[in-house]
Amino acid sequence: MIQRVALALLLAIAVPALAQDSAPEGDKGFESAQAGEATATAEVVATPAETAPVQPASAPAVSSETSATSEPSLDQRIEAMIRPVADAVSGFIFTSVRVGGTDEAPVMFPLIVGWLILGGLVFTLYLGFINVRGFAHGFRLLRGDFSSKRDAGPGEVSHFQALTSAVSGTVGLGNIAGVAVAITIGGPGATFWMVLAGLLGMSTKFVECTLGVKYRLEKADGTVSGGPMYYLSRGIAENYPGMKWFGWKLAIIFAICTMLGAIGAGAMFQANQAYSQLLNVTGGAEGPLAGNALWFGLAYAALAGAVVLGGISRIGSVTAKLVPSMAALYIVGCLFVILTNIGQLPTAVGAIFAGAFTGEGAVGGIIGALIVGFRRAAFSNEAGLGSSAIAHSAVKTRDPVTEGFVALWEPFVDTVVICTMTALVIIITGQYLVEGGGDGVQLTSNAFGSVVSWFPYVLTFAVLLFAFSTTITWGYYGAKAAAFMAREHKGVLYGFKIFYLFTAVLGCTLQLSSLVDIADALLFIMAIPNLIGVYLLMPVVKRELNAYWARLKSGQLRNFRDQPEA
Repeated sequence: MIQRVALALLLAIAVPALAQDSAPEGDKGFESAQAGEATATAEVVATPAETAPVQPASAPAVSSETSATSEPSLDQRIEAMIRPVADAVSGFIFTSVRVGGTDEAPVMFPLIVGWLILGGLVFTLYLGFINVRGFAHGFRLLRGDFSSKRDAGPGEVSHFQALTSAVSGTVGLGNIAGVAVAITIGGPGATFWMVLAGLLGMSTKFVECTLGVKYRLEKADGTVSGGPMYYLSRGIAENYPGMKWFGWKLAIIFAICTMLGAIGAGAMFQANQAYSQLLNVTGGAEGPLAGNALWFGLAYAALAGAVVLGGISRIGSVTAKLVPSMAALYIVGCLFVILTNIGQLPTAVGAIFAGAFTGEGAVGGIIGALIVGFRRAAFSNEAGLGSSAIAHSAVKTRDPVTEGFVALWEPFVDTVVICTMTALVIIITGQYLVEGGGDGVQLTSNAFGSVVSWFPYVLTFAVLLFAFSTTITWGYYGAKAAAFMAREHKGVLYGFKIFYLFTAVLGCTLQLSSLVDIADALLFIMAIPNLIGVYLLMPVVKRELNAYWARLKSGQLRNFRDQPEA
């Protein structure tokens, strides 16, 4: 019964988006915070769009007098050609409906956010609050309690490496800049709803990653391929034979969106933002990096290539060290700011709850705070997009549901911990109340700088690590999608990786905001076929979960921590 009701609700959200030609102003991806578009808050999966791709310092400024007579640059010509397409695609996926406010300040609700959040709510209820019940067991799996070192099962990485690989793709600029935008627009109350959405997203991740492992393709050479492409095609065909064609179409749509989205959002945008942040902190147009966008891009691509070309095993090995280190660096910095202002902590927490429930949200009271918080979380932790299931599918295990438990920790780390830390830093320092205090990364930087003058440099280093980690993980996602389209052809797999790295260089040297806008929209289009398939297959997950719980309670699962291998 719940399956039918939920499907009706999900389709009720999706169909209006398909029927509407364009979105209202201010609610599509990669907005320009520099232009002060306070109502635009979409972001690329792990990274926000608060700052549109900047014109590299290597490109000379063109005055208004000369621009009318001089020939447009290559990137300007490309931009002019693809801007109409970008607007149409973004308008479709970020379609919004008015849910309150006034004519002067309407409160708009993006339908794609409803699609994502409702999915999380359905999975949470259907699986009996697995996000709460399975949380501690996920930690036990992470530390290896139930994993045999001799025969862990098919796969390429450990539970911990699979988690860090996925987290590296979600923990990005959105955790720094996206939260700042959420508070600027929705007030401190947006933080509460952001955390709640993160908790619901944990259930979505559980379902996605369990399915990713169950329907993955295990190859003779020991490598595996999994993710939505496989559970949409293989899972639907197995459980709904009459809908096999439908599953394949969903899988193809997902794979195409993943490839193109990875190029724009994972390579071009990340490299562009890494360069622009480093350029700004080293003196801007007068600094040593000015005019060296190409060289930075080549170095960035070379470092990323050293990891991406090594496949998931190397990505897992690198992220197992990189993710804990960069998360610890950022969390320690946040804790220092919070402890320095410890006397303001009760006031900050009070502001969060007051803004969430008493109408202090900046764009329409409680509704505005709720929408902004949900939107920021949905766009930050990728729950519902299905991308993380690609990384989790590479885990060494014989029980698919074990990776579902591990995946519960991903939205928790990304949204509940890191995003909340960022929010507390901004609220406790009061920087969001400062007139002209900036937004996005600048607001977060000001909050850190208000405590220690050199802290913004630490933040810049964190931004670079976050951007780099997102690039390497999304390179793997895009390559796996390309391999699926080419029936696992290795030449296509490596060919995509090389092209992906090339586009990272282009991201530093060209201003192609339209291309990145399209990529942004494509990433969220992934949520439509993915959630349709996940919803159809969630009874499979429930059976797997019930069988696993029964084996665990009966003692059939050996705890290698209590009973070490001989």
